[in-house]
Amino acid sequence: MDFNTLLQILDSAIRLMTPLLFACLAGLYSERAGVFDIGLEGKMLMAAFVSASVAYATGSAWLGLVAGVSGALAMALIHGAASITFRGNQLISGVAINFLASGLTVLLGQRIFGLGGRTPSLEGAARFREITLPFADRLRDVPVVGRIYADLISGHTILVYIAFLCVPATAWLLYRTRFGLRLRAVGENPASVDTAGVSVTRMRYGAVIICGILCGLAGAYLSTALSAGFVREMTAGRGYIALAALIFAKWRPWYALFATFLFGLMEAVANRFPDLVLGPVTVPSMFMNALPYILTVIILAGFVGRAIPPRAGGEPYVKER
Repeated sequence: MDFNTLLQILDSAIRLMTPLLFACLAGLYSERAGVFDIGLEGKMLMAAFVSASVAYATGSAWLGLVAGVSGALAMALIHGAASITFRGNQLISGVAINFLASGLTVLLGQRIFGLGGRTPSLEGAARFREITLPFADRLRDVPVVGRIYADLISGHTILVYIAFLCVPATAWLLYRTRFGLRLRAVGENPASVDTAGVSVTRMRYGAVIICGILCGLAGAYLSTALSAGFVREMTAGRGYIALAALIFAKWRPWYALFATFLFGLMEAVANRFPDLVLGPVTVPSMFMNALPYILTVIILAGFVGRAIPPRAGGEPYVKER
């Protein structure tokens, strides 16, 4: 493998990991607060559809982004109401959101556009375009370092850079602020937080709202940056892969960055080498395409080490009187 091919694979891995990173961080906030969210997939799917639809109607990717975040936020509030206010089963609520988004996006897409559940292709300002960082063209001829800066670090959409900035921002928020301390405490021992005079309900709703915003960014990226429009089921299990990455990362933001990069890299390699030739052995394309999902099963089966979730995760809090 030459240097150019390696750069192309890494560049593709960064693009493919971005929605996973957004979704993984979204699940991190929610689950750290004690609200398990298997509905990441549905929120991403709804955001992708709404974002592409509004971007096509208005010709503005930014308006599409705002609309997509709003769509995911609405789904997140439904999940919050079901699991926090009405103390329902959080897993069932998440699955219901996934089914709701899957059916609603196809129904609305067919009703509005009549294209079998997809939106028309986005062009011009309706899509997020790649950004060339300062001095990238001048440094391109510099061996190794210049190529890495010009061809790997530069040339991505604004949402890619936002996703990477969200990692240190999340680490700072969770471990260096009072809000983060309370959020983590709510996921571990909500009774003690309630005793200290902090509203468990308010903290959990705050986490659910942040989760919805990040899922909205992930979905909008899929349809207005990575692709040029919405197609049915375009999330393709990324919400579940993000959950697996979250478990792999042990609910820590910096670990989430490396976990999602691993999944993105595997998908990039599968796209680059449909049939991978390893000497006398040829790995078929079906296996290469299934690699991210195989790794998901391995992680969820516990073969990568024990991951301990927040102790109060998945349990509705009932205030003692």
